[in-house]
Amino acid sequence: MPNESPMNDPRNIWQNQPKEPFKMAVDEMRRRAHRFQMKARFLVVYSIAAGLSMCAFFAWNSARSHETLSRLGFGVLSVWGIYAAYQAYKWIWPSNLAQNAPVSSSLEFYRSELERRRDYRVHVWRRSGLTFCFLGLALVLAPAFIAALDNPRILLNGAPFFVLLTIWFVVFFFGKKRSQNKLQREIDELRTYESDAF
Repeated sequence: MPNESPMNDPRNIWQNQPKEPFKMAVDEMRRRAHRFQMKARFLVVYSIAAGLSMCAFFAWNSARSHETLSRLGFGVLSVWGIYAAYQAYKWIWPSNLAQNAPVSSSLEFYRSELERRRDYRVHVWRRSGLTFCFLGLALVLAPAFIAALDNPRILLNGAPFFVLLTIWFVVFFFGKKRSQNKLQREIDELRTYESDAF
């Protein structure tokens, strides 16, 4: 059996190869920054439209409801729609970047916007008002739970809702984590580029 030298081992060669610094063309940096800006603006417009639609829908349900707790719950959900739209505008709407901005300005803009988006995702429960959403849902569902005390079979009607809510929690948690990691990787790449280039 021939004695293989460590220099002929492909894995060893691959692991010991020198790492090249992260390089990005000036035009690529500007293009990424502008693309991020356009995507962020679209997301904010979508969030505002969804928030205002939810506000109108829940306000209409609040006016039609006969139960005091349900009416209060729909009112909280209506206010939450406006709050979520405002917070999306406040935290996600990007500042302006000139079309021919120098690479240092583009880099700083892009990194700061990524950091803002990461911070929004870290504190999404507070910043998007999800606590108010679930408080409003609890108030809306309270009369059904009170009725279920006399007839436990009513709870079976709510089982699909709670299954969907559980699935949403799981998807939301893992999606939030994945999004945060992706944003952090991109921020780290930009910091590496910044330290190498400037």
